[in-house]
Amino acid sequence: MLKEFKNFIMTGNVIDFAVAVIMATALGGVINGFVNNIAMPFVGYFAGGMNFEDLHVAMDGKEYATLAAAKEAGGAVIAYGAWINTIINLLIVGFVMFIIVKAYNKTKTPPAPAAPAGPTQEELLAQIRDLLKK
Repeated sequence: MLKEFKNFIMTGNVIDFAVAVIMATALGGVINGFVNNIAMPFVGYFAGGMNFEDLHVAMDGKEYATLAAAKEAGGAVIAYGAWINTIINLLIVGFVMFIIVKAYNKTKTPPAPAAPAGPTQEELLAQIRDLLKK
């Protein structure tokens, strides 16, 4: 069983998959950093200085200045600003993946055109017969 497991792990597909997962995790971290540190402050600036991360609704009915203050009070909080950040993150990840797949598809060589089919054996024999008759 250990030998079978070793063979399974050492196949190219598993290694390729592991590399893809590690790269996706790293790419996700980069995109999260981009969304949280660059995109959302830029969007917030043009939305009148709004900080999307602090958008929330406290379920106890009280008003809190920040999301951290609402969470510190101990009540249930709906943090819809963080959800907006997550949606923007999803859109950016989807766009980046689209660009990567599009670039990858451009690098693939198109399939070679099929060679024209020649005459069948029967057709060749018929041509030889016809030539011999002449």
